[in-house]
Amino acid sequence: MTNFILRHKALVALFWLVLTAAGIATVSGTTHRMTNNFSMPGQAFRVDDQIVAEYGTGGSQAPYVAVLTVAPGQHVTDPAVAAQTGRVFGAIPRAAGNVRLADYSATHDPAFVTRDGRTTFALVYTPPVTGFGGPDVAPAIQRAMTAALPAGWHAGLTGSQLLANGQSQAKGTGIMAEAMIGAIGSLVILALVFGSFLALLPLIIGGASVMATFLVVGGLTEVTGVSQIVEFLIALIGLGVAIDYSLLVVSRWREERAAGLPNVEAVRVAMARAGRSVIFSGITVGIGLLAMIVLPVPFLRSVGYGGVLVPLVSVAVSLTLLPVILATIGPKLDWPRRRLRSERRPSRVFAGWAALVYRYRWASAIIGLGIMTALALPALSLHLGEPGSSAEATSGPAHDALATLTAGGIPSGIITPAEVLTTSPAAATAIAARAAHLPGVYTAIAPAGPAWAHGAATHGGTALAAVLPSAESTLPSGQAVTASLEHALLGTPGVTGVGGSGASLIDFNHAVYGMFPLMLALIAIATFILLARAFRSVLLAAKAVVFNLISLAAAYGVLTWVFQDGHGSMAIFGVPATGAITMWVPLMVFAFLFGLSMDYEVFILTRIREQYDATGSARDAVITGLGRTGRLVTGAAAILMLSFVAMSTGPMTDLKILATGLGTGILVDALIVRCLLVPAMVALFGQANWWMPAWLATALRIPHSPAGLTAARPAEAQPVPAR
Repeated sequence: MTNFILRHKALVALFWLVLTAAGIATVSGTTHRMTNNFSMPGQAFRVDDQIVAEYGTGGSQAPYVAVLTVAPGQHVTDPAVAAQTGRVFGAIPRAAGNVRLADYSATHDPAFVTRDGRTTFALVYTPPVTGFGGPDVAPAIQRAMTAALPAGWHAGLTGSQLLANGQSQAKGTGIMAEAMIGAIGSLVILALVFGSFLALLPLIIGGASVMATFLVVGGLTEVTGVSQIVEFLIALIGLGVAIDYSLLVVSRWREERAAGLPNVEAVRVAMARAGRSVIFSGITVGIGLLAMIVLPVPFLRSVGYGGVLVPLVSVAVSLTLLPVILATIGPKLDWPRRRLRSERRPSRVFAGWAALVYRYRWASAIIGLGIMTALALPALSLHLGEPGSSAEATSGPAHDALATLTAGGIPSGIITPAEVLTTSPAAATAIAARAAHLPGVYTAIAPAGPAWAHGAATHGGTALAAVLPSAESTLPSGQAVTASLEHALLGTPGVTGVGGSGASLIDFNHAVYGMFPLMLALIAIATFILLARAFRSVLLAAKAVVFNLISLAAAYGVLTWVFQDGHGSMAIFGVPATGAITMWVPLMVFAFLFGLSMDYEVFILTRIREQYDATGSARDAVITGLGRTGRLVTGAAAILMLSFVAMSTGPMTDLKILATGLGTGILVDALIVRCLLVPAMVALFGQANWWMPAWLATALRIPHSPAGLTAARPAEAQPVPAR
């Protein structure tokens, strides 16, 4: 393929130039077509959809919580004051359109009033909206209440949407700013690695990859919904992956030129050897992301579609545009060549480290496994859910309004009520009375009126009851309350179903993680087969899969310790302990980390395999292999880390959690697993590392020896002279 590309250099360069320009021209439209409006499996989602279809409000979207504090000396429970609060809240529908309200004046439920009697709240259900940002209706609600306030009263507005958006507005930098952070940091690292203008080349490849991926995803948005999260994945992870792949190829090209090969021949050899690693790396990343495509969750499936395109486009650009640039202006970019001498021999630092690990293999293996175990242990207490309100915003009007309620004895769980759809107003009243006595329920209501009940003549007869838990239903304690509510009510005469954010999270958990063990097994098997073909070894492929799972467990452990338990999350990110890890984040971390961390395994072990084939010495293979790839892996990991650091400055706590998981996994994998455990285990297993049964070699079409051990080289590669 490389020969064909080099014969059509102008055509290849023009092709990627056109795609990049088209990507730049259409990226704005692509991002605007991305959405978060996806249907979901489970009874809660079906009930939420029915509620929205019949009432136009509520469903999966949690209500706003309007807060009123009356003047000193007044009490909400006084009839005249209660009527006045009703008039203030009553101004909301006139300003905000179709809303559904529940407050003290309508329900006379004392649970709507704080202990001192001066503050009350109303649940304000609005039509559902899409996207990460809040709808325009929130300012309208605030203005309507403020305009209707009597003298000495104070109005506030809170709710899970506003709390999340308050954190976004305080901390967000924007996707382009984040990409610039990653690109500038990457340029610094590349300048240190290459010591020449070649540092610009991986960024050129990364930019072309990102823009081309946006173009392809833009076409995908015309066919199916694509999550807005894909925007961040393309811009940041896509940039990091493309830079990694080009860094591998360019480093090998420099090495071959330093050995005396002519420029074009150096390109061919680099593509034959490093290009092969790029292909296997891209496929392994894609395999991990295929996990989300097969899940019965449209939101995650859309992330899988976009995510798979990230490594595939990066591989395509690295294998086509990169050799064209190297064959034409590569030598001119390699100036002032401050590190050219280092390409002629393995890195002394990493070769010396590999020799030390090889000598003290048992101690290295024990230390490495001890570190990974310590990092992974907190994952045993990982809870799935959503960050609590205390983690979403630590200041701002929404935070202050909620703090006013909680200081008055009203629990924060009221911002995430469950909605029970029933067949009649009488059934709703009975269900609310029953639900109010369940453990963990703060109160339950079934307001009267057409906003909460429809007659049989119009809608077939339905009515709503709202159940307000003490704990937020996105947290484990709140989910337990929702689960007991579903257990008590589902199947009861008159109950159609239970909706709301807590019930939706439970259904999401069952849909995604119920299949997780099977999905993990299938991906592990597929990856093992691919790596057995790449490494021509059963043991090396098996160890790669196991070590990837260990890295994944360590990443989960760090997420749990830092964010869920709050050790350092406030100091680093300004986010208090979340109490739970966002439901979709562990799956996303698995999908990306399983493939991304495999890059380094492929980079190191293919070089170890190549050196072993050339010398037959396991010790020389480990020392030379790690000496040749150690600096590369460290630089590549640092570049990806910068991408994840940039992502962690994003607008959402969810993105901060995701970026931390991915960054931790990459860092631990590069430093502990690939530079400590991998060489130690290769040293411990000795000749067994290269074992390949004849039947499996035949099935995978790998050349093998009668003894079952293969030392055959790829047909396209020639032995590398000792240097």
